[in-house]
Amino acid sequence: MKPIPSSQITPESVYLNRRQILRGMGLGAGSLLVGACAAPSTGGSSSGDRSPDVAPLVEPDSVLSVTEAPPVASAATDELGQPLTSFEAVTNYNNFYEFTTSKEGVARLAEDFVATPWTVEVGGLVNNPQTFDVDGIKALADVEERIYRLRCVEAWSMVVPWSGIPLAALLKTVQPKAEAKFVRFETLSDPDRLPGQKSRAFTWPYAEGLRLDEAMHDLAILATGLYGRDLPAQNGAPIRLVVPWKYGFKSIKSIVRIDLVDEMPSTLWNDQAPSEYGFFANVNPEVDHPRWSQKSERRIEGGLRRIDTLPFNGYGDQVAQLYAGMDLTKWF
Repeated sequence: MKPIPSSQITPESVYLNRRQILRGMGLGAGSLLVGACAAPSTGGSSSGDRSPDVAPLVEPDSVLSVTEAPPVASAATDELGQPLTSFEAVTNYNNFYEFTTSKEGVARLAEDFVATPWTVEVGGLVNNPQTFDVDGIKALADVEERIYRLRCVEAWSMVVPWSGIPLAALLKTVQPKAEAKFVRFETLSDPDRLPGQKSRAFTWPYAEGLRLDEAMHDLAILATGLYGRDLPAQNGAPIRLVVPWKYGFKSIKSIVRIDLVDEMPSTLWNDQAPSEYGFFANVNPEVDHPRWSQKSERRIEGGLRRIDTLPFNGYGDQVAQLYAGMDLTKWF
């Protein structure tokens, strides 16, 4: 799939001006901590405990604007013709349990989170271990804009214009060893800055993982921004993973460490409830969550209307070959 150019997301004048700024900074031409959306399986009162049929929605007139939304072309859509979710909704409806289990409360609690300075240590089974700051990661490849659908395991969804670089660019830089089979990601551990980590309901710090061939796929990106600006804290500042064909909880936020390993790594949600949150977590309408159907989803800002969920979230043409011969009803 060819990357969606920025000129299809923002007006041309804004797009060109941003590109000039990026070049001037030397960043190229082309931004729980729980993954984007995972529901708790035990305890607590999070809305994730509810069936998605009764989960609260953010109505367009009720969201709390974190900052003024940048101008966006009204006709911008993803490759399936789905319109973008508004900046206000994307930045005000999040699962980020390191702050709170309330989706609508994350933005307010994250207002004072400082994401600079920030480094990401990359090591494990590599020939060239390195520690990068965010600018160093951006310099590894052209910063690109990608309009991706985000499908939460709770059966709600968004369409988000991300910016970032292919994860593969970072992995190639550190040179994986032949025995490396998986990539493990870890988030910041700091209960003073992330008060949700004081909860004993989860095993902190949050960790996630991908198979190496998944991580090398062009669709997997390290996002450093959305809607043409740096990631807000509540969306995983300053750097997060985005894997659009998987449920959102795989797209781990605020990454501080990446290790290449030879065995499937433990991950927070798979350890928490393995019968509900599989390691692979590919979007699959034929495999229901034990507590609700995955056959349809509700697009945020779409009212009560539900739309059909697509296998691999609609990215099957690009990624289905990664799972040839696997029983996807078992390896969910």
